[in-house]
Amino acid sequence: MKNFKNILALVAFVCAMSTTTAQENENSLLWKVEGNGIKTSYVFGTFHMLPKEDSIIKEKVKKAIAESETIFLELDMDDPSLQTEMVQLSSLAKGDNIKNHMDESEYKLIDDYLKAKMGVGLESFGTYKPLMVSTMVMMGYMGQDAASYEMSLIAMAKEQQKEIKGLETIASQMAIFDEQPYDEQMDEVVKLLSEEGYMKDMFHKMIEIYKSENIEELYTYMEEYYGNDTKQLERMLDFRNQNWIPLIGQNSKEGSVFYGVGAGHLGGEQGVISLLKKEGYTVTPVTE
Repeated sequence: MKNFKNILALVAFVCAMSTTTAQENENSLLWKVEGNGIKTSYVFGTFHMLPKEDSIIKEKVKKAIAESETIFLELDMDDPSLQTEMVQLSSLAKGDNIKNHMDESEYKLIDDYLKAKMGVGLESFGTYKPLMVSTMVMMGYMGQDAASYEMSLIAMAKEQQKEIKGLETIASQMAIFDEQPYDEQMDEVVKLLSEEGYMKDMFHKMIEIYKSENIEELYTYMEEYYGNDTKQLERMLDFRNQNWIPLIGQNSKEGSVFYGVGAGHLGGEQGVISLLKKEGYTVTPVTE
């Protein structure tokens, strides 16, 4: 299920750990970062898409946002050009079509699912990369009951007239997914739809762990799905985490910042929390 795991990490979506750090990090999705000359800042683990009833912004998070001057997400989702750029980068090369990356039976399986769940068939996404198709499949599963922490954070930031910025560009995120052959990505979408109950069980388990705020168990759960594909885990999480640490130091010197990133980036030996500690920052869990 490599491609589906990737979606959870991007849109995703996302979630992350290493057994060597399991006893070091307490259960919390919100962490206060201090020291090394920076203004007091916060790192919060989000879940990119989940049922509305599970999308609850706790008071501790609202307080952290109120105390921060700027909001940083993985992407500058308030950028008016983001959607246009995302569509452009999601498009296949001229002359290519998604049907070229699967057989007729696979096409029918996905086409039937999208028509039933989204009201439009696979033909509507023919010129788009597998990532777009995977995202549509997940949105079909969530239906009208989908919510996003990022959208909630953006709404709060706008209400408080605070600037929203991004740690990455959409181009750098999309490049991660282009490293896996499209045929393999579509095979994973087919496997996802072929295994009845898999998506439901996976989401239920991930949301359950997320709500417990156990960032280490979250990482372990994701790590299991990557299996022995350590290179993909590095691309999706480790390398990005390492890139964010100097950015956090730089941006938080200028003012107090609230960073909202996928919860999978927090736990583990190469997670944001451990990396910040290694750089000498004082990082403490906010439990209430």
